[in-house]
Amino acid sequence: MTSLHATVSLPLRHNPNRKKLTCAATLSPPPWKQSRRVISVSFFLSRLLLLPHDAMAGSLMDKYVKRKKLDPLEAYVPPVILAQLQIQDLEEFLNVEKPEFEACRRQLRSGPASSLRVNIRAVAQYASDDGFSKTATDDVDRCLRALEELDSLFLRASRKDSNATVELMKSQLGTALTALDSLLQTVPAQVLDKGKAMVEVYRSASEQEAGSDDLESSEIKQLQSIL
Repeated sequence: MTSLHATVSLPLRHNPNRKKLTCAATLSPPPWKQSRRVISVSFFLSRLLLLPHDAMAGSLMDKYVKRKKLDPLEAYVPPVILAQLQIQDLEEFLNVEKPEFEACRRQLRSGPASSLRVNIRAVAQYASDDGFSKTATDDVDRCLRALEELDSLFLRASRKDSNATVELMKSQLGTALTALDSLLQTVPAQVLDKGKAMVEVYRSASEQEAGSDDLESSEIKQLQSIL
Protein backbone atom coordinates (compact mmCIF):
# COMPACT_ATOMS: atom_id res chain seq x y z
CA MET A 1 0.00 0.00 0.00
CA THR A 2 1.34 3.29 -1.03
CA SER A 3 1.53 5.97 1.66
CA LEU A 4 -0.35 9.14 0.94
CA HIS A 5 2.11 11.20 3.04
CA ALA A 6 5.47 12.07 1.63
CA THR A 7 8.33 13.33 3.70
CA VAL A 8 10.43 15.91 2.00
CA SER A 9 13.86 16.75 3.43
CA LEU A 10 15.07 20.21 2.60
CA PRO A 11 18.79 20.90 3.06
CA LEU A 12 19.50 23.60 5.62
CA ARG A 13 21.80 26.34 4.50
CA HIS A 14 24.89 26.74 6.64
CA ASN A 15 25.02 30.14 8.27
CA PRO A 16 28.60 30.94 9.33
CA ASN A 17 27.42 33.89 11.44
CA ARG A 18 24.97 31.92 13.55
CA LYS A 19 27.47 30.98 16.26
CA LYS A 20 28.77 34.52 16.55
CA LEU A 21 25.26 35.90 16.85
CA THR A 22 24.42 33.41 19.58
CA CYS A 23 27.51 34.33 21.59
CA ALA A 24 26.82 38.01 21.23
CA ALA A 25 23.29 37.48 22.47
CA THR A 26 24.45 35.62 25.58
CA LEU A 27 26.88 38.39 26.49
CA SER A 28 24.29 41.16 26.41
CA PRO A 29 22.33 41.62 29.65
CA PRO A 30 18.56 41.60 29.51
CA PRO A 31 17.16 45.02 28.56
CA TRP A 32 15.60 45.64 32.02
CA LYS A 33 18.87 44.89 33.84
CA GLN A 34 20.84 47.13 31.53
CA SER A 35 18.39 49.97 32.00
CA ARG A 36 18.44 49.68 35.78
CA ARG A 37 22.24 49.68 35.81
CA VAL A 38 22.40 52.81 33.66
CA ILE A 39 19.89 54.57 35.90
CA SER A 40 21.82 53.66 39.07
CA VAL A 41 25.17 54.83 37.70
CA SER A 42 23.64 58.01 36.31
CA PHE A 43 22.04 58.81 39.65
CA PHE A 44 25.33 58.28 41.51
CA LEU A 45 27.28 60.44 39.06
CA SER A 46 24.67 63.18 39.20
CA ARG A 47 25.02 63.30 42.99
CA LEU A 48 28.79 63.64 42.67
CA LEU A 49 28.59 66.33 40.02
CA LEU A 50 26.39 68.44 42.26
CA LEU A 51 29.16 68.58 44.89
CA PRO A 52 31.91 71.21 44.77
CA HIS A 53 35.36 69.84 43.94
CA ASP A 54 36.68 70.33 47.48
CA ALA A 55 33.62 68.67 48.96
CA MET A 56 34.15 65.62 46.76
CA ALA A 57 37.71 65.34 47.99
CA GLY A 58 36.80 65.90 51.61
CA SER A 59 33.31 64.75 52.52
CA LEU A 60 33.44 61.33 50.86
CA MET A 61 36.59 60.37 52.77
CA ASP A 62 36.51 62.50 55.90
CA LYS A 63 33.03 61.25 56.69
CA TYR A 64 34.53 57.84 57.38
CA VAL A 65 38.06 58.50 58.58
CA LYS A 66 37.68 61.72 60.56
CA ARG A 67 38.50 61.06 64.19
CA LYS A 68 35.75 61.49 66.71
CA LYS A 69 36.19 64.68 68.70
CA LEU A 70 37.29 63.85 72.23
CA ASP A 71 36.52 65.56 75.50
CA PRO A 72 39.47 67.28 77.22
CA LEU A 73 42.08 64.87 78.59
CA GLU A 74 41.21 66.02 82.13
CA ALA A 75 37.83 64.31 81.75
CA TYR A 76 39.37 60.86 81.18
CA VAL A 77 42.23 60.74 83.68
CA PRO A 78 40.23 60.66 86.97
CA PRO A 79 37.98 57.75 85.86
CA VAL A 80 41.06 55.77 84.78
CA ILE A 81 42.71 56.34 88.18
CA LEU A 82 39.51 55.35 89.98
CA ALA A 83 39.23 52.19 87.86
CA GLN A 84 42.85 51.38 88.68
CA LEU A 85 42.12 51.67 92.40
CA GLN A 86 38.97 49.60 91.99
CA ILE A 87 40.90 46.82 90.23
CA GLN A 88 43.61 47.03 92.86
CA ASP A 89 40.97 46.37 95.53
CA LEU A 90 40.39 42.97 93.94
CA GLU A 91 43.56 41.76 95.62
CA GLU A 92 41.78 42.02 98.96
CA PHE A 93 39.00 39.80 97.59
CA LEU A 94 41.61 37.20 96.65
CA ASN A 95 43.47 37.21 99.96
CA VAL A 96 40.63 35.65 101.93
CA GLU A 97 40.41 31.92 102.56
CA LYS A 98 37.46 31.38 100.21
CA PRO A 99 37.30 34.16 97.60
CA GLU A 100 33.91 34.97 96.12
CA PHE A 101 34.77 34.83 92.45
CA GLU A 102 31.34 35.94 91.28
CA ALA A 103 31.74 39.08 93.39
CA CYS A 104 35.13 39.63 91.76
CA ARG A 105 33.53 39.47 88.32
CA ARG A 106 30.90 42.00 89.37
CA GLN A 107 33.67 44.28 90.60
CA LEU A 108 35.14 44.32 87.09
CA ARG A 109 31.76 45.25 85.61
CA SER A 110 30.72 48.05 87.95
CA GLY A 111 31.67 51.65 88.63
CA PRO A 112 34.61 53.24 86.79
CA ALA A 113 35.94 49.80 85.77
CA SER A 114 32.91 49.27 83.55
CA SER A 115 33.95 52.16 81.28
CA LEU A 116 37.70 51.59 81.50
CA ARG A 117 38.00 50.37 77.90
CA VAL A 118 36.64 53.63 76.48
CA ASN A 119 38.60 55.88 78.84
CA ILE A 120 42.03 54.30 78.39
CA ARG A 121 41.63 54.38 74.62
CA ALA A 122 40.90 58.09 74.83
CA VAL A 123 44.01 58.63 77.00
CA ALA A 124 46.04 56.58 74.51
CA GLN A 125 44.78 58.75 71.66
CA TYR A 126 46.03 61.86 73.44
CA ALA A 127 49.33 60.08 74.13
CA SER A 128 49.61 59.24 70.44
CA ASP A 129 49.23 62.93 69.59
CA ASP A 130 52.12 63.65 71.97
CA GLY A 131 54.40 61.08 70.33
CA PHE A 132 53.76 58.06 72.58
CA SER A 133 51.70 56.06 70.11
CA LYS A 134 53.53 52.71 70.38
CA THR A 135 53.84 52.78 74.17
CA ALA A 136 50.25 53.82 74.77
CA THR A 137 48.81 51.30 72.31
CA ASP A 138 50.82 48.47 73.86
CA ASP A 139 49.71 49.49 77.35
CA VAL A 140 46.05 49.47 76.35
CA ASP A 141 46.36 46.07 74.68
CA ARG A 142 48.21 44.55 77.65
CA CYS A 143 45.71 45.92 80.14
CA LEU A 144 42.63 44.74 78.26
CA ARG A 145 44.07 41.29 77.56
CA ALA A 146 44.97 40.85 81.22
CA LEU A 147 41.52 41.92 82.38
CA GLU A 148 39.83 39.59 79.90
CA GLU A 149 41.97 36.71 81.11
CA LEU A 150 41.29 37.68 84.72
CA ASP A 151 37.56 37.67 84.08
CA SER A 152 37.87 34.25 82.44
CA LEU A 153 39.77 32.93 85.47
CA PHE A 154 37.06 34.24 87.81
CA LEU A 155 34.41 32.51 85.73
CA ARG A 156 36.28 29.21 85.62
CA ALA A 157 37.00 29.33 89.34
CA SER A 158 33.33 29.95 90.08
CA ARG A 159 32.67 26.70 88.19
CA LYS A 160 35.19 24.81 90.33
CA ASP A 161 37.96 24.65 87.72
CA SER A 162 41.05 23.70 89.72
CA ASN A 163 43.36 25.15 87.05
CA ALA A 164 42.01 28.66 87.66
CA THR A 165 44.25 29.42 90.62
CA VAL A 166 44.48 32.55 92.74
CA GLU A 167 48.16 32.83 91.77
CA LEU A 168 47.21 33.14 88.08
CA MET A 169 44.58 35.72 88.97
CA LYS A 170 47.08 37.83 90.90
CA SER A 171 49.51 37.60 87.99
CA GLN A 172 46.94 38.96 85.53
CA LEU A 173 45.91 41.57 88.07
CA GLY A 174 49.50 42.76 88.35
CA THR A 175 49.87 42.90 84.56
CA ALA A 176 46.76 45.07 84.20
CA LEU A 177 47.82 47.46 86.96
CA THR A 178 51.35 47.78 85.56
CA ALA A 179 49.95 48.58 82.12
CA LEU A 180 47.68 51.26 83.59
CA ASP A 181 50.63 52.77 85.47
CA SER A 182 52.62 52.91 82.25
CA LEU A 183 49.74 54.50 80.34
CA LEU A 184 49.24 57.17 82.99
CA GLN A 185 52.93 58.07 82.71
CA THR A 186 52.17 59.42 79.22
CA VAL A 187 49.80 62.00 80.74
CA PRO A 188 51.34 65.46 81.28
CA ALA A 189 52.36 65.87 84.93
CA GLN A 190 50.05 68.83 85.55
CA VAL A 191 47.02 66.95 84.22
CA LEU A 192 47.93 63.79 86.13
CA ASP A 193 48.41 65.64 89.43
CA LYS A 194 45.08 67.40 88.97
CA GLY A 195 43.41 64.07 88.23
CA LYS A 196 44.86 62.47 91.36
CA ALA A 197 43.71 65.41 93.48
CA MET A 198 40.20 65.16 92.05
CA VAL A 199 40.09 61.43 92.78
CA GLU A 200 41.24 62.01 96.35
CA VAL A 201 38.50 64.59 96.91
CA TYR A 202 35.91 62.34 95.31
CA ARG A 203 36.86 59.26 97.33
CA SER A 204 36.94 61.12 100.64
CA ALA A 205 33.60 62.73 99.84
CA SER A 206 32.08 59.37 98.95
CA GLU A 207 33.18 57.90 102.28
CA GLN A 208 31.48 60.70 104.21
CA GLU A 209 28.48 61.20 101.96
CA ALA A 210 26.11 59.06 104.01
CA GLY A 211 26.51 61.20 107.13
CA SER A 212 26.64 64.71 105.75
CA ASP A 213 24.63 66.90 103.40
CA ASP A 214 27.25 69.66 103.36
CA LEU A 215 29.37 67.88 100.77
CA GLU A 216 27.21 68.91 97.84
CA SER A 217 29.60 71.66 96.87
CA SER A 218 30.07 72.76 93.28
CA GLU A 219 33.41 70.94 93.16
CA ILE A 220 31.87 67.63 94.24
CA LYS A 221 29.04 68.01 91.74
CA GLN A 222 31.57 68.66 89.00
CA LEU A 223 33.55 65.57 89.96
CA GLN A 224 30.43 63.41 89.98
CA SER A 225 29.40 64.64 86.54
CA ILE A 226 32.83 63.73 85.16
CA LEU A 227 33.12 60.36 86.88
